[in-house]
Amino acid sequence: MDEQHDAFRDRIATVNEQGKRIWIYPKKPSGSFYNKRKIVAYLLLAFLFAGPHLRINSEPLLMLNIVERKFVILGQVFWPQDLYLFAVFLILGVVFVILFTIIYGRIFCGWVCPQTIFMEMVFRRIEYWIEGDAAAQRLLANAPWTASKIFKKTSKHIIFWLLSFLIANTFLAYIIGSDGLWRIQHDPLGAHLGGLIAIIIFTYAFYGVFAFLREQVCTTICPYGRLQGVLLDENSMVVAYDHVRGESRAKIKKGEDRNANGKGDCIDCLHCIHVCPTGIDIRNGTQLECINCTACIDACDHMMTAVGQEKGLVRFVSEKGIQTRLPFQWTRRVKAYSLLLIGLLITLTILIVTRKDFQTTLIRQRGSTYQMDDNGHITNIYEVNLLNKTHHYFQIRFKLEDPKGQIQTVKKNLVLKPETELKERLIIRFPYKYIGGGTQKIRVLIYGNGKLIQRVKTKFFGPKL
Repeated sequence: MDEQHDAFRDRIATVNEQGKRIWIYPKKPSGSFYNKRKIVAYLLLAFLFAGPHLRINSEPLLMLNIVERKFVILGQVFWPQDLYLFAVFLILGVVFVILFTIIYGRIFCGWVCPQTIFMEMVFRRIEYWIEGDAAAQRLLANAPWTASKIFKKTSKHIIFWLLSFLIANTFLAYIIGSDGLWRIQHDPLGAHLGGLIAIIIFTYAFYGVFAFLREQVCTTICPYGRLQGVLLDENSMVVAYDHVRGESRAKIKKGEDRNANGKGDCIDCLHCIHVCPTGIDIRNGTQLECINCTACIDACDHMMTAVGQEKGLVRFVSEKGIQTRLPFQWTRRVKAYSLLLIGLLITLTILIVTRKDFQTTLIRQRGSTYQMDDNGHITNIYEVNLLNKTHHYFQIRFKLEDPKGQIQTVKKNLVLKPETELKERLIIRFPYKYIGGGTQKIRVLIYGNGKLIQRVKTKFFGPKL
């Protein structure tokens, strides 16, 4: 009996015993949780499509330009030299995902993940509008190819492709910026052939995902579902069926005293299965295909109300909560991850606040050594690389902290442009008598528009006295 009960774990719900795909036709959901999901989804969609066009200090709200190695987050420009910040941010993200999953399970997938939002709140709703609810879609799929079916299928896929094209343009704008996307759209095709190819590839990738792959992304491609096996425990809050209250499940009979007959509250209506976008039976327990979308909660609550039973047979609850009837508990594991997350947040905040607007690298010219002139001066040549992370122009001037030395640049007029690097050679001289032991630590002061912006340490080399 146990082997028969757990047979569903031998394969995912969208694949049959022969390994062929079972196409899912979920019933259109409705209810309080679904209404809340729609609000969250449309707010996130509005932010997603508006994001590339919003500006803070003339910079995009978010841009991840891998090609030019320029990253903009909340209007702040980050360069490869700021890689340590991304390392801390990635660690922070991993810890956040772990903590969030430990507490709330896979709720991110059902409420925030772009794949679920686009699939369930955009493409699936268009499908309901054109082809009807689950039963009508199933009939249409099995019907012969009539003019009506061709019109519906063609209309749906044209709209799907146009939406995929819009999404592709939006995601590309997050990489190259809205200005770069605008140039691709309005300049001649040959001027931005690479960008055009990227848009086409993104378009067909999104179209393939939302028109054909669908829930397979969540059940077989995305690794997050499999992470649940090592992250969830008996205290994790997940969408779960209260088997203590629901079993033994049986069809409802009018006027029957279910408790007296040893029957649970589950009336075996299968509505929780019909609305599931991944085709699982939530009554089998936590499964990797479950994305915590709460559609089964709304369906079950509706049926419980209809038959006069208490809501919450399917709800957000932990396995321990089902057994003990206790609310969520702050275990040592959750507290430890919470403290680690807070520590990482504080660290990242300090690093961002103390991040400098300029970064300078000053090294001796490769392959060069010191030189001595007839006036008794020792000369070293340096290569300086000055990175400007701001949006302003700067007139650059170099000065030695030690007044005994002299410093000059190859170019007379040095201008540091916004968000660019300035590469220049410096010639530094010191009198022979002031250099002892072969090396001397010196400091180079860098002024931008007359204001000290950097103080850089280096070594000056000379002969040993």
